Amino acid sequence: MSALKITFLIAIAGHLLCGICDCLLTYLPHGRFHFEDMKDNDRLSAAFRDMPLLNSLLSMLLGCLAMFLFAFGYLALADWMRACSELCSQLMRMGTVMVLTFGMAHHVFCGMPEWLYVRMGQTEEARQIITEFFKKTSVTMIICYLGFLIFGVSFFIPVVSGGTPLPRWACIFNILPLMLALMPTHVGGAGNWAGAIMFLGLFFLL
Repeated sequence: MSALKITFLIAIAGHLLCGICDCLLTYLPHGRFHFEDMKDNDRLSAAFRDMPLLNSLLSMLLGCLAMFLFAFGYLALADWMRACSELCSQLMRMGTVMVLTFGMAHHVFCGMPEWLYVRMGQTEEARQIITEFFKKTSVTMIICYLGFLIFGVSFFIPVVSGGTPLPRWACIFNILPLMLALMPTHVGGAGNWAGAIMFLGLFFLL
């Protein structure tokens, strides 16, 4: 097995773990978390009733580990692209760094409000605090997804244009189209399931 394929397997494991971490924050004991619930403490407290503090802690800590793991696949793929397009390779590397730095912070900043809300007794004051915190740290989410966009576009164009050894149809094994395909399902952790599928497909194609 080649070193490239090994990095893809590590990336698959990382994305699957990160997806589980997302689900720990999304699927609560009494329903699913919706951002709209943050406007109404009655709905928010009902959703978070009996929520274990351990869930958000595990999500934050294991999420950091998960992103460290899937970084191997993204950086290896960016390095592989160098033989086809130096520009796209550098853009993919830049997108990866954006995802890792701002994405890791975003993952922690998503888990921390849930932990604080439960720890503070799910009061109205707690709701206001976590809402303000989430809004003021949302830039990390924006830059993280911008990184995924840069990576995905920089990988998609060379493949679909025939500029790589991959068949043109292999452009579907890209986090962007896969994420867009999963978004209508509203499944928790869609981006991570998309990433895992991308690396699984590339594992067999490269």
